[in-house]
Amino acid sequence: MVKNAVIALLLQGENKENRGSVEFQVFSFTNKIKRLTSHLQLHEKDYLCERGLRKILGKRQRLLAYLAKKTTVQYKEFQELMDQLENKKTTVQYKEFKELMDQLTKKTR
Repeated sequence: MVKNAVIALLLQGENKENRGSVEFQVFSFTNKIKRLTSHLQLHEKDYLCERGLRKILGKRQRLLAYLAKKTTVQYKEFQELMDQLENKKTTVQYKEFKELMDQLTKKTR
């Protein structure tokens, strides 16, 4: 029980960053989509996974539409950033994404 409490405290320390922003949610949904599509390539008849993938795609689409309405300039630059990240074959960690977003916000100001 003590071991689980220590792990929970360590995870809380990592979660102090702003992970509820629209940009991060789109980023995390994109990573989930990559994982689920690779899973579906191996398991073609996993219909529950396919349903979950469709739900995540819809959520990401709604968030992107919200971001486009909110600020069009930031949306275009965010799209370019996401395209660059999608061209990478590996998954991008949160710290790297945060650094790229900080550079993007400094550029727009």
